[in-house]
Amino acid sequence: MAKKPTSGKPGRVVRLPPRQQPAGVVQDIIWRLDRLERQVHTLSELVREHAEDADRLVRIVAEDRDVLRLELLRQHQAKVRLRKRSREHEASIGLTSL
Repeated sequence: MAKKPTSGKPGRVVRLPPRQQPAGVVQDIIWRLDRLERQVHTLSELVREHAEDADRLVRIVAEDRDVLRLELLRQHQAKVRLRKRSREHEASIGLTSL
């Protein structure tokens, strides 16, 4: 008796794998389920580690930004003090143009 094609191109016979014993099918399903559970566990760990790394990077960037902001503020305050002293000095010797 000739096998009928189950799917695929016309004129092409697709051979199905031989049927397994019911116990073999159950063992295969159990193995696949166990493998999927291990993969989900590994993926969960990777996602958690990635989130922790991202949190660390955000914290580092925030700290660096704060340090840079404070440094720029100090530089600005130094310029303001210098201008103030310069104006006071010019006023004390009469160089202002009022």
